[in-house]
Amino acid sequence: MADQVKGPASYFPSIEKKYGRPVAEWIDLIHSSPLTKHMELVAWLKTEHDLGHGHANALVAHTLAEAKKPS
Repeated sequence: MADQVKGPASYFPSIEKKYGRPVAEWIDLIHSSPLTKHMELVAWLKTEHDLGHGHANALVAHTLAEAKKPS
């Protein structure tokens, strides 16, 4: 049995289904934003791109956590 996806990534299938864009596109969009703070990015995704709070939060949390990982 495959490991179940946990954390922010568990939202990714529903984000892609609901908004019709791949997660990679959302991550690129977050990276291209001049905003850097978690809640600023969440608010921006909600107001400018009509994402729900949970979906926006999951994308931002995942993106910022990946950015902090050593290369």
